[in-house]
Amino acid sequence: MPYRLLLLPVALLILVLAGLACGEDEEITSGGSPSPQSSPAAGSPTPTAASPTPPPCAASAEAPDPPKEKTYDMRPEMTIDKDKKYTATVKTVRGDFTIELRPDLAPETVNSFVFLAREGYFNGVTFHRVIPGFVAQGGDPTGTGSGGPGYNVPAEFSEAPYERGTVGMARSKDPDSGGSQFFIAYLPRPDLDGLYTVFGKVSEGMEVVDCLTPRDPSTNPNLPAGDAIISVEIKEG
Repeated sequence: MPYRLLLLPVALLILVLAGLACGEDEEITSGGSPSPQSSPAAGSPTPTAASPTPPPCAASAEAPDPPKEKTYDMRPEMTIDKDKKYTATVKTVRGDFTIELRPDLAPETVNSFVFLAREGYFNGVTFHRVIPGFVAQGGDPTGTGSGGPGYNVPAEFSEAPYERGTVGMARSKDPDSGGSQFFIAYLPRPDLDGLYTVFGKVSEGMEVVDCLTPRDPSTNPNLPAGDAIISVEIKEG
């Protein structure tokens, strides 16, 4: 599965090719991730603009065992109830945060995320791409931005905006190429609206997301491993 990045606007792509912007792989990956340089004309902030002041961050806890790279032959059967509420408590070496999942917006994506969490798929997986003021991205057992669960999830675009704490599904240029990689927006990103599936929002613990260690394997592949997820606990109600 290729490194998946956000599609750049045409005008910016010209600058990229001219060597005046970030490299050609600078996008959101599923690895598919949004580009920090995407669509400033749309009113989106630059990665460092108006970033919230980072809180005092706790020392990192001991990292869990490395993840087991599981793959599956097909997308899981639908087991969630779209009319119920689901939350995911993500326990990390930096602390815990909670995502309110949105099966009403993206049932296939939430169903896949719940399945993988209950399988222990995310245990030990790191946040491999963390760009303050932009996004924190994780969900890839390889830690490179190129890994996934072996199946794809179809796009479920909606009118839900990318606000601070919004959780989206990473993908490649193919809209239906989501897998296990997800990202959390640090700031409002209207340039991403309608381009990446929104399937949740951080409801508690965003300060923990703010404390994740910055890193970007697309610019420096030799960085130490990112902060790890210990487990993801799903609650249904």
